[in-house]
Amino acid sequence: MPCNDYVTFRRGAECDSGRERVARGGLVAYLAVAMTRTHPSATAVIVAVSQSATHSMSKSAALSIRLLAGRGVEGDAHAGITVKHRSRVARDPTQPNLRQVHLIHAELHDELRGRGFDLAPGEMGENITTRGLDLLALPTGTRLHLGATAVVEITGLRNPCNQLNGLRPGLMNAVLDHDAEGNLIRKAGVMGIVLASGDVRPGDAIQMMAPANGGAALKPV
Repeated sequence: MPCNDYVTFRRGAECDSGRERVARGGLVAYLAVAMTRTHPSATAVIVAVSQSATHSMSKSAALSIRLLAGRGVEGDAHAGITVKHRSRVARDPTQPNLRQVHLIHAELHDELRGRGFDLAPGEMGENITTRGLDLLALPTGTRLHLGATAVVEITGLRNPCNQLNGLRPGLMNAVLDHDAEGNLIRKAGVMGIVLASGDVRPGDAIQMMAPANGGAALKPV
């Protein structure tokens, strides 16, 4: 049976999608299979979307999320014109919100899984989980066209914090590294602002537009 009926899937049926076969495993497993059916050969796609109305570390997987220009993810605690992350609010609540949307590359999940950290999309707090795009290498100001109409502009790196160790002991160190010169590498995804509204969902293609001036290397925001 094809995995094209979410209600049936949640009731416990086993589903086939080409060579993919899964048993009931929740929304994330269903969306992963649906994504491979929708864009089997896309070079950069969204594999999961997540949101949370509270300031929790982890966000819940969803069938789709709506991005609102100038604000972020509709219904998400971190949406807003000014900063919403509590650490930023404590410093200066009038700062512009450069962290409206959090994106993490699924390749990081693959890497962490190989090191014993089995994490679901959204569990590290990201709104959008991507595959096929080197998020960390993008320059500041890169625009990502997501789905039909949404556009997100990348503003900087997510700075990993100790809350990650609350998910799994040692996770914070696992998303930090150093280059050959000893410079710190932050691997926990990137942040962005919403330039154009739209609905995004697993399977949507990602089109990248580099900044006209080449852009600067990403820094924590």
